[in-house]
Amino acid sequence: MHDIITLPGLGGSGDAHWQTLWERRDERFRRFQPASWDRPDLDDWEQALEQEVGRCTKPPVLVAHSLACLLVAHWAARYPSAIAGAFLVAVPDPDGADFPAEAAAFKPVPDRALRFPSLVIASTDDPYGEIDVTRQRARAWQSGLIVLGARGHINASSGIGDWPQGRALLDAFSAGLAR
Repeated sequence: MHDIITLPGLGGSGDAHWQTLWERRDERFRRFQPASWDRPDLDDWEQALEQEVGRCTKPPVLVAHSLACLLVAHWAARYPSAIAGAFLVAVPDPDGADFPAEAAAFKPVPDRALRFPSLVIASTDDPYGEIDVTRQRARAWQSGLIVLGARGHINASSGIGDWPQGRALLDAFSAGLAR
């Protein structure tokens, strides 16, 4: 079984977010802790992720939501630490109209293949990422892609609760990773 690091996006994941709910039910889940969830600093977020990866006894699985998906691409380009794979949910478009100004440091996003297995989970009506842009990003990263249909930003506002479909997708993805 892999250790799992949850990587919330801007603002962190609140009490009703599936990441938080998954953390409460499974002790393998650990959340990375940047200095600020609301004023994201790319360097700080990369270092916080690197520290959390360093605490794992074996390569972990990263479970990222929204802005943290972009963090994973930046971190992978800068740090050589081993991870088993990355589960990337609701990848935002940093050039989109709704991309938050406070996250501007996360632009531009590395568009090269990730050095580990990855799976992008997308929604057809995500206000932060047009599906065509998400498809292009998944191709550039050489990630698998699963499109769920209309699920908004795949967060607490999407009404998915603890998102059992997502947990099943994560479990299937993780089962195929090297141990």
